[in-house]
Amino acid sequence: MTSHDDISPDDMHWLSRKLLWVEKPGAGKRVLIVLLAICAVLALADFAYHKHAYFHIEEIPFIYAVYGFVSYATVIFLAKGLRLIIRRPEDYYAQDSTEVEDERPAGSDPSTLIPGSLSDRANRPGGISGGGSAHE
Repeated sequence: MTSHDDISPDDMHWLSRKLLWVEKPGAGKRVLIVLLAICAVLALADFAYHKHAYFHIEEIPFIYAVYGFVSYATVIFLAKGLRLIIRRPEDYYAQDSTEVEDERPAGSDPSTLIPGSLSDRANRPGGISGGGSAHE
């Protein structure tokens, strides 16, 4: 998060000035308290009207809140499981790519090769795609 101490509020967009309170200490706690208060008011509003339920389960107090929470939690856990199934290695799309970032330290001699780098493997017998491993 960036600090706006060096920028005058007069130089900011009007919406940025309205949201400066978000950066103050304790702002996250205040937002959480407001959200919990809104949830409590909406949960209590469940008792303020007569329900014309089609199914018996709809007459249970807080059923929509419980249903929403269970649905949300189910989607999160299914997504975590799906991630384990479809996850790919970090270099999946660039396994044999020659367009890799230079791994040498800044200011080093450009003619030096780093052991195990793609440029080093390209200069070995068999090259990059010669079937050899970088650890041979």
